[in-house]
Amino acid sequence: MKPYGYLEDRLFNLALMIYGANRLLVLPHFPAFIKVLHPWVWAYLHGHLDDTLLIPAALPVVLWIQKMTGLRSHDHPPGFMEIAGHLVIWTLICKVVGPLAWHSGVEDPWDVLCFGLGGLGSWIYWQHGKVKNPEDIAKTLLFRPKTAVARHKPNNIL
Repeated sequence: MKPYGYLEDRLFNLALMIYGANRLLVLPHFPAFIKVLHPWVWAYLHGHLDDTLLIPAALPVVLWIQKMTGLRSHDHPPGFMEIAGHLVIWTLICKVVGPLAWHSGVEDPWDVLCFGLGGLGSWIYWQHGKVKNPEDIAKTLLFRPKTAVARHKPNNIL
């Protein structure tokens, strides 16, 4: 298996480019155009795109720091539990501790949904190299695999 690229990961770099384009180009230069033609797009770009990009843009940096300090012992792409753990930690910090203790941030459940959707999309992308046949994923998710029952046939000694 190819080692995880951390700061050279394609999804990480794409997330940074989208974040930068949204912050530096779209939001400052096209607000009236987008608000009039597509108000729901403006609401997403203005309020939730950053939240969707949290996992793909921030997790590789955190994992790279963990790898450099010896807290992460392998170079595999982030797994489901690793992403979920960071998702819970960041949700608590950004949506519970921040608004209550530091009076910073907003307690918005839609943001948490966007964190989760970004994490799920990231997990699917990062696991694509491990799956040989996409139909296997669908079969596993849609149908419960039947467990094989071992049937012992006695040997005829006669």
